[in-house]
Amino acid sequence: MTRLICVASGKGGVGKTTVVSNLASAITKLDKKVMVIDGNVTTPNIGFHLNMPLTPTTLHDVMRGKARIRDAIYRHETGFYVLPAGISFDEMKGVDTARLSEVVANLNGTMDMIIVDSAAGLGREAQSAMDATNEMILVTNPDLPSVADALKTIKIAHGKGKQITAVVLNRIRNHKHEMTKEEVEEMLSAPVAAEIPEDLGIPISIALRKPIVQTNPRSPAAEEITKLAHALVGLQYQKRNFGLISRIFGFIFE
Repeated sequence: MTRLICVASGKGGVGKTTVVSNLASAITKLDKKVMVIDGNVTTPNIGFHLNMPLTPTTLHDVMRGKARIRDAIYRHETGFYVLPAGISFDEMKGVDTARLSEVVANLNGTMDMIIVDSAAGLGREAQSAMDATNEMILVTNPDLPSVADALKTIKIAHGKGKQITAVVLNRIRNHKHEMTKEEVEEMLSAPVAAEIPEDLGIPISIALRKPIVQTNPRSPAAEEITKLAHALVGLQYQKRNFGLISRIFGFIFE
């Protein structure tokens, strides 16, 4: 049975799509068959992160009934599969986001894990991604507005009977004004499964249109995402020890 996971956030800008692209790559390295679906049908970004922004057939074509699902699936160079959404404004016309559940249901059983990159926020589009999946990974930043919106997202997910598989605390800078892991857990009544630090390698990887677990697997962010990937598939993670220079410039030597 395929695990159907929605990666959501209460607000935009928390780094949700970055987590999705890297998590898919990290889980694939663990010999799992993974697919990412860009469930953000109005403002899709996964194609930009993975160097496939202009695919000939997209999720929009499938949802409009103009293409078969298999024709809109592409394999990323790191091994996982991608069902991208179209970036053209015209492609949004005539698309019913509720049909996302139908698309995901038709793919159930073809993968070990399907990860849906949800639209940010709490609107219909985001809820369609929740409805299409069974589990949720919630991404938030360590600030009160982000966590407050994350709490609203959790309440909606619980109302739909969805399981909160993990809370990811992203873009941690270790500033005094940031909320601590314990404060976030208390506010959300859910454990934080990963603490991803702010990492200069992330904007570099986005510019390269490749996951940081590929461009710089020794970086602090890549290490934490890899640790999360192990936890999600039930494997114990052995932290690797690298020197400071290697951690900062590891991508040069990959």
